Amino acid sequence: MIPLLSADEMRAADGAAVARVGQDALVTRAGYAVGLTAASMLGTLYGQRVAVVAGPGLNGADGRVAAEWLRSRGAHVRVIDATNAPARLVGYDLVIDAAYGLGCSRAYYAPDVDDHTLVLAVDVPSGVEADSGDVMGRPMVADVTLALGAVKPGHLIGPAIEFVGDLRFAGLDIVDGSRSGVVETSDLAFFVRQHRDDHKWRHAVLLVAGSATMPGAASLATHGALSTGASMVRVCVPGVKASRLSSLPSEAVVVEATVEELAELSVSVSTRLHALVIGPGLGRDPEVRRQVRALIERARVPVVLDADGLHAVDVPWLANRRYSDAPIVLTPHDGEYTVLYGREPGEDRLEAARSLARDTHCVVLLKGPTTIVANPEGDVRVVRAGTPALATAGTGDVLAGMIAGALARGHAPVAAASLAAHLHGLAGARLPVYGAAHQLVDTVADILGEMTRAG
Repeated sequence: MIPLLSADEMRAADGAAVARVGQDALVTRAGYAVGLTAASMLGTLYGQRVAVVAGPGLNGADGRVAAEWLRSRGAHVRVIDATNAPARLVGYDLVIDAAYGLGCSRAYYAPDVDDHTLVLAVDVPSGVEADSGDVMGRPMVADVTLALGAVKPGHLIGPAIEFVGDLRFAGLDIVDGSRSGVVETSDLAFFVRQHRDDHKWRHAVLLVAGSATMPGAASLATHGALSTGASMVRVCVPGVKASRLSSLPSEAVVVEATVEELAELSVSVSTRLHALVIGPGLGRDPEVRRQVRALIERARVPVVLDADGLHAVDVPWLANRRYSDAPIVLTPHDGEYTVLYGREPGEDRLEAARSLARDTHCVVLLKGPTTIVANPEGDVRVVRAGTPALATAGTGDVLAGMIAGALARGHAPVAAASLAAHLHGLAGARLPVYGAAHQLVDTVADILGEMTRAG
């Protein structure tokens, strides 16, 4: 996981790193990282024309070290004082924006560059507020931003998203652990761990999903749970007989119950369960709403509350539910968030997820191109693997099941939600154009199989 720190947290980490190794050593590391990133962007350095716009602070120092490194490898480099830069930079293959970093507190108007010129921003694009993502003045639009030490909120939220480009990271041994972070594919190694004494009940899941008009939701959620390690999936489609559920995977065990019997499920079949999914395709009948609440109140295992399940609750009820020690993962998209919380998420999606988590005492997975997972204590995981291919019917049902499979495998709610979302995003990126939700599951299996063979 890549650390995610506020500007003040980053300054404190920088200060501690300077005390350990000295400022010159830290600047040298950063400058080399910038130089290596520039080399990767250009492909070859010999004869390439590079301009480094360097400010008076540490960002400028990083840029100057990078300039010397690039010169030593054959690039033609010009260092330009950020306080006296021309209005336009013409004739360069690459411009390195090392003008102002975390300390930028006023409008910055960057020089214009040619259309073909690549732009590399050091840490944050100059003129971007690192915490809010607000834009001050007119920053350069970066092709690549190299975050140093940690990712900052301004890389991920607000208007700054349009200026960051491809976000890359250089740790530089500055940050030693963080409670919040950006999920990496290497984190998925947890998903392929198995135990010698596993058996079918050890990672069992119950799904309360689907209806007579939407039986496919239960099928997709079941496939999702199986794909992330659920060893037994029991499925209840309220009021629908097993004979009408031929679309369910053959591995699923159907539990028949009327709507009125929903609440009893947590007593009758949950003694050996390890996660519960409620909501995909259930519908919004008032009696369903009442029984869903009763089912949640009786749950003693982690609950994934998705889709129609979110319409069965509200913030005060969640905050004061009877058994608050059974963790709940809420999975709203923006529209469901607005209905549940009474306001839109807005541009600061980190705070939107945090505030809903805090007010409901639940873990919140706020879906979107960048998915945010937050717990009530304010810790967040950011998932950047989203793709427009996932904006199709049924993909959310698959994700709900995947989270439940991870919970049943013993992952903590924040980890289960964020890792499942990242894996879901990676799988979505492999779908064909106009791919369908059911294709996600085979792709998830392919990714996990590749990881198993690799390590």
